Amino acid sequence: MTHDWTRLPGRLVVVSGPSGCGKSTILRRALDDPTVSARLSVSATSRPPRQGEEGGLHYEFVSRGQFEAARDRGQFLEWAEVHGNLYGTPIAPVIRSLEAGECVVLEIDVQGAAQVTRAVPTADTIFVTVPSLDVLEARLRGRGTEPEAVVRRRLDNARRELESIHLYTHTIVNDDLDRAVSEMVALLVGAGCKGADRDA
Repeated sequence: MTHDWTRLPGRLVVVSGPSGCGKSTILRRALDDPTVSARLSVSATSRPPRQGEEGGLHYEFVSRGQFEAARDRGQFLEWAEVHGNLYGTPIAPVIRSLEAGECVVLEIDVQGAAQVTRAVPTADTIFVTVPSLDVLEARLRGRGTEPEAVVRRRLDNARRELESIHLYTHTIVNDDLDRAVSEMVALLVGAGCKGADRDA
């Protein structure tokens, strides 16, 4: 099924960045800003919930078989397999929001972002990164929640993801959280995701 994305009045924004760069924190704080009006898309995943995660809020948790069936029916805007688990963006709620003139933000990896920009060339793209891989490694190790093998795998992935940075329209370097949040707010508002407190 193909869609004419240019006819939808809403705006689509893609945010990517390596694990540990702080993109989730930056994005959630930016979306709480009253000058921003946007909806964060909820991805589907075949992995089990982690402690504290709620279905429908953090992810739509489905079995691998359910995910593959939905994928084969063309029900994802993008999908990717990451660390042995499937992740994807259900297309129907995105289209509904865009038809309603809303701004939809996808927080997805570079594999998914490449699929989205092929399907929706008008999407705005933002890459969140850190000053250096050393900083990223320190942050990942500072979490203290993952074994060494996982940290190394995430760093390897980060190196590959950073090779795609030139494909994004905008870049935010997270060396100061408050400044990074302010930049994200400005980029979202500039993309058309204006809240009630912002002049149209």
